[in-house]
Amino acid sequence: MAAPGQPRCASYDAIVIGAGIQGSFAAYHLARRGRDTLLLEQFFLPHSRGSSHGQSRITRSAYPQEHYARMMPHSFQLWQQLEDEAGTSLYRRTGLVVLGPPGDPELEGYRHRVGPDDVLNAVTLAQRFPGLRPRPGEVTLWDSTGGVLLADRALRAVQDAFRRRGGTVCDGEKVLRIDPGAEITVTTSTGMYRAPRLIITAGAWTNAVVAPLGLHLPLQPLRIDVCYWREKEPSSSGAVTPCFIATGLPYAPHGIYGLPALEYPGLVKVCYHYGSPTDPEERDRTPPGSPRPHVGLLSNFISSYLPGLEPQPAVLESCLYTVSPMSPLPPRWVPAVPQALIPHPMVPPEHPG
Repeated sequence: MAAPGQPRCASYDAIVIGAGIQGSFAAYHLARRGRDTLLLEQFFLPHSRGSSHGQSRITRSAYPQEHYARMMPHSFQLWQQLEDEAGTSLYRRTGLVVLGPPGDPELEGYRHRVGPDDVLNAVTLAQRFPGLRPRPGEVTLWDSTGGVLLADRALRAVQDAFRRRGGTVCDGEKVLRIDPGAEITVTTSTGMYRAPRLIITAGAWTNAVVAPLGLHLPLQPLRIDVCYWREKEPSSSGAVTPCFIATGLPYAPHGIYGLPALEYPGLVKVCYHYGSPTDPEERDRTPPGSPRPHVGLLSNFISSYLPGLEPQPAVLESCLYTVSPMSPLPPRWVPAVPQALIPHPMVPPEHPG
């Protein structure tokens, strides 16, 4: 123990900077392997400043990228393993509809990952998703494994499991300095920590963390509008409709996705899979009345494809993506870059929600 008023100083087998879902899972798996691990977070937990907050995220087996699709069976096993360890449900299976124009490269990528019986005709689509009205000629695909990950609950579960396995979480500690070496030293606003291994999963703050090391990465934080739309006639049956992804739309090149009304009663989450460049420190300081062009884009989509929803959002929140030119769509992870920046390989990125 450090004397009162003096910074803490401790050594570990590994340090993870950033306690979002990627960092928390990385720390958890290190602890499972018997590594004495420190998980550092600049904000006090839980918080809503990064990319892992909120109640829901889409997950599924179908991805247009083959490497993600290959990862998903193991990913579902890991979620089940965490559910069993935590003794709580983290995933709600709803199914997933993917729609888009025939010939769209991303849609065709999805089509290669589903079976021939998973191309929906109009009758089957109406049975499974009566509120969705695709345009004539558009293709609709079905992924029966798709569903909703309960994001906040999952984050708490993995952090609690990490602690039970002997891991240390230090939140409210901003990283001020990293000194490389055979033993890396990380200095924070509260203490000093050493370890031979360092993993950085700092999301939108990654550049701020690594720039003093001379690393200048092509990472761009984006501010995302997270929109909830009121059902005109809320369902009284308690039925939950599938999630969906719309791709290949000329006015929405990055895609639109939606989740059923699980977070707010009678409000369906529908969002554009892109955003506006931002400084992560300024995300919540957007002046009132600032233009939100993606909200208008979503209103047009809802009027055409989801006529059972009011065309103006009832709740408008925000979130952060961190994107790089290595990815055609904004992922929820940072691709592998120099040695200290290692994304955890066992948690494929879920479609954001």
